[in-house]
Amino acid sequence: MNTAYKVAILNFDTILELPDYWDNQKYRDLLGVMDYGDISEISNAELKEMCYMSIADQEPEEAAKLILGYVFNERLNEGQIDNLSNEMREEKMWEEYAEIGYHEDFFNTGQILYDAFNGKFPHPEAVYFEVKITSDKLKDLLIDNKISEAALTRLLASGMPENTLINRLFTEQLSSESFEEAVNIIWQMNTELQSDSTALVKVISSKYFFQDLKYVETFDGKTHNDEVAEEED
Repeated sequence: MNTAYKVAILNFDTILELPDYWDNQKYRDLLGVMDYGDISEISNAELKEMCYMSIADQEPEEAAKLILGYVFNERLNEGQIDNLSNEMREEKMWEEYAEIGYHEDFFNTGQILYDAFNGKFPHPEAVYFEVKITSDKLKDLLIDNKISEAALTRLLASGMPENTLINRLFTEQLSSESFEEAVNIIWQMNTELQSDSTALVKVISSKYFFQDLKYVETFDGKTHNDEVAEEED
């Protein structure tokens, strides 16, 4: 059922890194990848600084190769990594790479390279926003007390201009019963049920897809969940 919902965008902020991705264990891993040597004496307070210094000691393309290899962990082959390590100096791969399932990891790669090299790589920008959804039929939208990425993406697209990127790239998926790409369009999300008719959804995603939401305050939008295939006996 394509039900209408009242939507309010409560906050919309640009963020420069994703929370909790690069942590002390990953900094230790990267130091190992870069053959730093004995890291046992490095305190947790110093790990980030030492990791960034070690990255900056590399040539930019070599650093990109090492970090791409670590982040993607065999999902990219050697030839792809070689090409991407050069392309990332100029291109925003978290927006432009054909496989959108890799965009979030390209963002994390680009963020640490940008920071370590003081801007020699493109500047990664993501968005954090909060969406208040209200309807007396809210429960019809929930799956395990959560709103799905597909339903949320359809709803947000209905509140943005017709020529916004999601509407242009995913015309068929927005109206159909299957929107598999939505789980990669929405990088992180959390649903908080505030009442039987109201949910607050906190979202992190690419500025590439949702920058037009910055100018939206409220709207009435329609959405639906993907159709669940029935299991055969």
